[in-house]
Amino acid sequence: MGNCCRSPAAVAREDVKSSFSAYDHGRKDRDGAGAGTGGKKTITVLNEILKEGIEEKYLVDRELGRGEFGVTYLCIDRDTRGFLACKSISKRKLRTTVDVEDVRREVAIMKHLPRNSSIVSLKEACEDDNAVHLVMELCEGGELFDRIVARGHYTERAAAAVTRTVVEVVQLCHKHGVIHRDLKPENFLFANKKENSPLKAIDFGLSIFFKPGEM
Repeated sequence: MGNCCRSPAAVAREDVKSSFSAYDHGRKDRDGAGAGTGGKKTITVLNEILKEGIEEKYLVDRELGRGEFGVTYLCIDRDTRGFLACKSISKRKLRTTVDVEDVRREVAIMKHLPRNSSIVSLKEACEDDNAVHLVMELCEGGELFDRIVARGHYTERAAAAVTRTVVEVVQLCHKHGVIHRDLKPENFLFANKKENSPLKAIDFGLSIFFKPGEM
């Protein structure tokens, strides 16, 4: 995500306050879709979800960060004008059956885990011809990694508070039959810029279900 002086949501509010529908990244992508595809049939990842353009519900704005398969954007709910984060996973990068199953499992795990202050919440998953979109709560405080670097060092008390959250996330996941498998400072975000901001686990792309006793 990277560290910055102003939160993405704060910047976006300035951009959209005069015209809520001035910029629509999602629609631009949709209009350009199909070029060079040669009429190839697109895959369906989320079988139980009706395909629909994400831009019908959300205004997709600036990029917040990116990983191997997905790009996370700031997005705004067209009905409530609330600010959220949208992780868009390009179908072009889902080259194998395993890749598709990984995305399905990520969505299933995020829906399966209970609402908790230490885990980023999934609002909804949707799909169009180009990508799978995971719409989640927006964490404006940046990565734990960036805050560690900015501080230079943590006091024992501050480090203990962070460690407690990480352990609580592991405990909650294991209680509900999930192994995260990608615990690192980059995958914990602060909800806001405050010093005592809640810390939330993100990115369940490598996570798996398990049963007690399984190896």
